[in-house]
Amino acid sequence: MSTATLDEPATTIPAPEPPPREPERWYRPALAGLLAATAVLYLWGLGESGWANSFYSAAAQAGSESWKAFFFGSSDAASSITVDKTPLALWPMGLAVRVFGLSSWSILVPQAIEGVLAVWLLVATVRRTTTSSAAGLLAGATLALTPVAVLMFRFNNPDAMLVLLLVAAAYATLRALEDGVRHPVRWLALAGALVGLAFLAKMLQAFLVLPPLALVYLLAARTSVPKRLGHLLVAFGSMLAAGGWWVAIVSLWPASGRPYIGGSQDDSILELTLGYNGFGRLTGDETGSVGGGAGGATWGSTGLTRLFDGEIGGQIAWLLPSALLLLVAGLWLTRRAARTDLTRAALVLWGGWLLVTGLTFSFMAGIFHAYYTVALAPAIAALVGIGAALVWQHRQSMLACGFGAAAVALAAATGFVLLGRSADFVPWLRGPLLVAGLFTAVVVLG
Repeated sequence: MSTATLDEPATTIPAPEPPPREPERWYRPALAGLLAATAVLYLWGLGESGWANSFYSAAAQAGSESWKAFFFGSSDAASSITVDKTPLALWPMGLAVRVFGLSSWSILVPQAIEGVLAVWLLVATVRRTTTSSAAGLLAGATLALTPVAVLMFRFNNPDAMLVLLLVAAAYATLRALEDGVRHPVRWLALAGALVGLAFLAKMLQAFLVLPPLALVYLLAARTSVPKRLGHLLVAFGSMLAAGGWWVAIVSLWPASGRPYIGGSQDDSILELTLGYNGFGRLTGDETGSVGGGAGGATWGSTGLTRLFDGEIGGQIAWLLPSALLLLVAGLWLTRRAARTDLTRAALVLWGGWLLVTGLTFSFMAGIFHAYYTVALAPAIAALVGIGAALVWQHRQSMLACGFGAAAVALAAATGFVLLGRSADFVPWLRGPLLVAGLFTAVVVLG
């Protein structure tokens, strides 16, 4: 007879963890093909760009000749003045020039490599959150082919490094939400550190992803609310350490022994961070700017349609309306999922990324260039991949089919409008694209 009493806890045997999901046989060859094609796209004829942005090319050359210029991101080897950014994005270029000699290839190849890595990370992120290899590859291909991404991963502005680090931060955040992760705080601390490093690439723009990263962990983490808040504090500290060490050194270094902080009015890295490269970009009040919304020359009209206007639309807007629609579709199709559902968490993260960054770009009154929108490309690509996977999984539902058909039709209509603005670019494609898109939408709906 058993001697156990009713007051004793019952002994339970934990259910065995499911075996790891084996990748489809076609996945790895397809991934290798995508990455190889992306590398060819970003590297082909790269030398034709010459020195690209000569402002940063000069800093890369200076960094290859002087470690002091390398550390500070100086424009000259004598280290008299820095560029108007923190220097992380310059460091791979400076090292490449030091190793391989000065050429357009040694300056530009690091950006192409960063682009391929960003595509790879996005594929991995979407695949893990949807358990769909096809969704990951679709997201990666969308990022690789986005016009502004093709431009910036073949150029030497800081945006390539910024995008790579922010995609890596999103990957780490979503890994922290996975079932079976023993120490999610470690992944979250890594995400914070990556955002801090992104700050060292392009200053306050890196922080636009903080609201969605924090929100998704608060909503979907597999632990108690106090622990979630504590983990976020750890991630915040990690971000401050990863992004603040360089700022602290520069601030404490005697001004007489370091270069002047380019872009600042009083030789202060903090003033540069918060003013010219910070809130001044939002308000247009940028002392020393070459022109801002409040200072004379404008950077285009602001408002909700800004991302669809002129050259900006042709760089980023092709799938933007469809991505927003698929975000709504995905949130609706996962409305009954558990709080910790990873796919819905990914939708919240990428949707928040797109909305916060997109609205900031739409309404900022200061310096704004079309190529800034490369920061939207990973979010758009991820939403397209995740949304397509969810529509396919729920294809027995007429509502899901309706969402899918509307997304295809919307993409075709957007492409038709954007191609109409560029009469010299494959003018014959406009009509067939619209017809093929509408036909595909009908097939999806049927």
